[in-house]
Amino acid sequence: MSPGSPRVGKIVMAAASKHLTPVTLELGGKNPCYVDNDCDPQTVANRMAFFRYFNAGQTCVAPDYVLCSPETQERLLPALQNAITRFYGEDPKSSPNLGRIINEKHFQRLRGLLDCGRVAIGGQSDESERYIAPTVLVDVQDTEPVMQEEIFGPILPIMNVRGLDEAIDVISRQEKPLALYAFSNSSQVVKQVLARTSSGGFCGNDGFMHMTLTSLPLGGVGASGMGSYHGKFSFDTFSHHRACLLCRPGMEKIYSIRYPPYTPRRLRMLLMALEPRSCTLL
Repeated sequence: MSPGSPRVGKIVMAAASKHLTPVTLELGGKNPCYVDNDCDPQTVANRMAFFRYFNAGQTCVAPDYVLCSPETQERLLPALQNAITRFYGEDPKSSPNLGRIINEKHFQRLRGLLDCGRVAIGGQSDESERYIAPTVLVDVQDTEPVMQEEIFGPILPIMNVRGLDEAIDVISRQEKPLALYAFSNSSQVVKQVLARTSSGGFCGNDGFMHMTLTSLPLGGVGASGMGSYHGKFSFDTFSHHRACLLCRPGMEKIYSIRYPPYTPRRLRMLLMALEPRSCTLL
């Protein structure tokens, strides 16, 4: 199931524990997005804007914050503005392709996050329509509220780092996310982010397309959940893998080496019999 936040996940898990009911939890989290200096900023911006503002940012696998150098940020901002304008027009509020915030409570929470850092793109809101414009925040510090909770809305904060090592340090200080993204023209950089971090899922040079593939599991790790589903993974998650061994009724002389009293010779034979071997599946 997908209860949403780790807080709700703990409530579900506590209730299930009273009945020893196993749970599969897909929770939220702050999904990092590292953008390397070696990239095409418009390609990154197109993909980032699409996945961040899809459903007004209300998806559990949306990129939650960006880590990049000041130089890359300078190239990325006009590219993001260009992508937002192409996707939603000069007035995103009138676009039929941009959703609204699910309820008043979350609208007020998100509007409060607009005070973090500095608004570089967007920032407009309309309470009567629960509308928040596609927004990019810069000069964001990791102690601000926008970096302390899952955003779950059309707000994208950018934090500056000096390079890959610092970005990985920032990611490692947070709880393990449901998804993690890395953009770079260098496959080695993408592979380093993958190898040196832990997350429920990972996607290099794209957004949450990994969750659209039934051949890949969808699930979290640590605070972002436990277990996984999608395709056959759903069948396995909700099935009991029952161990089954069928023995012949005879051959008691051979099986008798298991019984005491034990001698050095019998022990050697027993160890040989217990060596790993393949099983036949029925």
